[in-house]
Amino acid sequence: MRENEIAKVIVDCAYKIYMRYGPGLLESVYTTILAYELNKCGLEVEHEKTCFVIHDGIKLDQAFRIDLLVAEKVLVEVKAV
Repeated sequence: MRENEIAKVIVDCAYKIYMRYGPGLLESVYTTILAYELNKCGLEVEHEKTCFVIHDGIKLDQAFRIDLLVAEKVLVEVKAV
């Protein structure tokens, strides 16, 4: 699946989740449900994947954490306000 096709599945799942539960849940709840729904759609999902950055030859472990990495192609940063 290409990135745009994956993104469409992600947005569709996110929309369905929002329409079902609405606003007000914790970000971690939305993230967990989204990961579950994407898995049901046959997509591989890595949750809370830690990434590193190399600066001037120094590896900075845990520079940032990806909420969801879908099919090793699309990064998802979930936000709940």
